[in-house]
Amino acid sequence: MTIQEMKQRLEQAGNAEVSALLELYKEDPRAGVRKLAADYEKRREAEKREQERLVAMTAYERQYAFLGAVCGIDEAGRGPLAGPVAAAAVILPEGLLIPYVNDSKKLSEKRREELYDVIMEKAVSVGVGLSGPARIDEINILQATYEAMREAVSKLSVTPAVTLNDAVTIPGLQGNIRQVPIIKGDAKSLSIAAASIIAKVTRDRLMREYDRLYPQYGFAGHKGYGSAEHIRAIREHGPCPIHRRTFLKGLM
Repeated sequence: MTIQEMKQRLEQAGNAEVSALLELYKEDPRAGVRKLAADYEKRREAEKREQERLVAMTAYERQYAFLGAVCGIDEAGRGPLAGPVAAAAVILPEGLLIPYVNDSKKLSEKRREELYDVIMEKAVSVGVGLSGPARIDEINILQATYEAMREAVSKLSVTPAVTLNDAVTIPGLQGNIRQVPIIKGDAKSLSIAAASIIAKVTRDRLMREYDRLYPQYGFAGHKGYGSAEHIRAIREHGPCPIHRRTFLKGLM
């Protein structure tokens, strides 16, 4: 049997047979077969760790599921000098584990984009809210973030019984909704992590669109954050319509 055939047999085997095959392959005189077994065992171990991580990240969802639909809420873009702040509210089906969902900051852009599509397809409901630069300047970034979060919840097709929030309690949230603020919630709750991905990808896509309108600022690269390149562009060209004027004090 060739190594490729042995690999295919592993892929098609059930758990019990896989264990027996691996023991057999580890004793094979061919180095390539032994490597196949070692690599496969590493992959299985990695998949097991990922499954355990995901299960641990549903602890809050399982804790509050008896009350009804549980929704994760997070935001993206509180710190940039330009562009909106985005918030997302995500209700996942009970028991659903989506591999690699995590705090969006820990994921590559490619992975976030892939997971965005999976979350949008499999979620019970997703809502997104935005507060633009003018609104941020008018009421401050914290209040604008709360406003975006309320908008995100209002756009859900299912009213949640509980919201799991990344470190905040949202004032003025309509309805009899229990709020659970969780410090570093995007690393502890699967629903909040999913919301962080939706919010981040939504905002990043908008910033790439703004880059086409205002190419001199490089928004596609830094997404409006205060990079050295961005600050140089502001000083050279002045602010554009999507800059947060209250964030530019001291830079001009």
